[in-house]
Amino acid sequence: MTDAASMVTPDTAALVPTPNEDTLPRRLSDFATFGEALDYAASGKRGMNFHDPRGNLQRVYPYSELRDDALAMARRLMAHGVNKGDRVALVAETGPEFAALFCGTIYAGAWPVPLPLPTSFGGKESYIDQLAVQLASSDPLVLFYPEEIAEMAGAAAERQDCQGIAWQAFAMQSQAEGDLPTAQGDDICYLQYSSGSTRFPHGVAVTHASLLNNLAGHGEAMKLIESDRCVSWLPWYHDMGLVGCFLSLISNQVSADYIKTEDFARRPLAWLDMISRNPGTTASYSPTFGYDICARRISSQTHVAERFDLSRWRIAGNGADMIRPDVMQGFVNAFADAGFKASAFLPSYGLAEATLAVTIMPPGEGIRVELVEEERLSGTPRDLSRPARYRAIVNCGKAVKDMAIEIRGESGKPLADHHIGKVWCKGPSVMHSYFRDPESTAACLVDGWLDTGDMGYLVDGYLFIVGRAKDMIIINGKNHWPQDIEWAVEQLPGFHQGDIAAFSVETESGEEVPAVLVHCRVSDPAERMKLHDQIRDKVRSITGMNCVVELVPPRTLPRTSSGKLSRAKAKKLYLSGEIEPFKLAA
Repeated sequence: MTDAASMVTPDTAALVPTPNEDTLPRRLSDFATFGEALDYAASGKRGMNFHDPRGNLQRVYPYSELRDDALAMARRLMAHGVNKGDRVALVAETGPEFAALFCGTIYAGAWPVPLPLPTSFGGKESYIDQLAVQLASSDPLVLFYPEEIAEMAGAAAERQDCQGIAWQAFAMQSQAEGDLPTAQGDDICYLQYSSGSTRFPHGVAVTHASLLNNLAGHGEAMKLIESDRCVSWLPWYHDMGLVGCFLSLISNQVSADYIKTEDFARRPLAWLDMISRNPGTTASYSPTFGYDICARRISSQTHVAERFDLSRWRIAGNGADMIRPDVMQGFVNAFADAGFKASAFLPSYGLAEATLAVTIMPPGEGIRVELVEEERLSGTPRDLSRPARYRAIVNCGKAVKDMAIEIRGESGKPLADHHIGKVWCKGPSVMHSYFRDPESTAACLVDGWLDTGDMGYLVDGYLFIVGRAKDMIIINGKNHWPQDIEWAVEQLPGFHQGDIAAFSVETESGEEVPAVLVHCRVSDPAERMKLHDQIRDKVRSITGMNCVVELVPPRTLPRTSSGKLSRAKAKKLYLSGEIEPFKLAA
């Protein structure tokens, strides 16, 4: 990328991927700044490897080359008028261009702000709106983007009076002379927007010291070994992809193989093909839905053992959303013949406000669940006239390096083990602040403790997450988790994870009732009515109440930029009339 020739695709047949093992002694992120971490990684042979939609190697990108390109980019940014503390927005496409610009922005003393690519959920205008809102929040000097989305990205930049430049063109600009700024550990390293930050975005300001502390926690908790290699399809605009599968690999000196997120969506099994080809051990993360998609793509005719070898998959990480034990068991059932071991599963819990990881399961312990009465989860008295109902709650592991966790009740005081309350955490990797939003910062940061907004409980130092407090459906004083309602409907034939959104609505009489929006793939009017009644009865069995059931066209329910269901947005679009349910025969 330092000149036009470096943009030419090499002869892929002659490519040799960066190695798993190296003579460079591994350091677990014990650096003062991220630039120092990249400098060290560049002195070894490991690096990044980018693959095409079918998982074929297209570009080998050692950390030494990334560092050279990043330094060149830093000097181009300085020549372009970017100063220390300026924000530089980057559309986060998985590839060497974004990697060099992100790291180059840090070398230049500015703050990179990764922003999402367009997704298949929503159209051109909604993407422009999303970018424009995040640009307004972060107030960057410039927005960089791939040439392919120049029209949309340029429109968003123009709307915010921000300069927009395609990174292919910027790579040809001249470089400034002179010394680069010197970074300190308490300087802001980057801004991270959480995946749901579209209407009221919160840019999480993360310092170098916070980042490096959390990355050291990754390496220690996962017990990284020399033969480990990361394989990832996660988007780089989401914290799990950016921090866990990009920045952590540099700071802990791990080689990686990447396919783009959109390529995974089209051919999810290419992810497993890449893991199979790794001669060393694999560390690879995915939300629950990634494992679910792969298990569903396996047909009875697929010769799993002949196509895949997952026996060396040492860490099969799971996070970013509620972990579904039934889905994970389905993955084990589908790929056990390929050598996959259930003990490889590594549940974790984290959020952008804590840089990323709060807890990680010790390797080898797999997914451990507890069956908890639903009444205990919702904090309501048990109805002794009905049989007890249980939900499997996943153990998300122990606190990472230097992180403290408390479960607090409504009084704000810590609760004992097995008692459900709000999850709070404190440690060096907790965010500096929300960018230019002191009120929101003060609302969730109290005496150094972060209110995560999630509900859970502790047992012997292990954290169990039961749900997100703001998603709770409260009707007639009784609490219901939307996940319980959604999971129940998903047990009916023909539904996939993410097909149902549950929330509460107010009827004309002022009564709060549960409502579910359900993707409907049935066209026959009589069958639709039958399905409607089945869903209504299923929800009534969970809540004891009649509910509003709306059948909506497939792909209607909104997602966050990382692919997670957005219940709050679904409710908003439904109430505003933007989601139009199918009309049912009387």
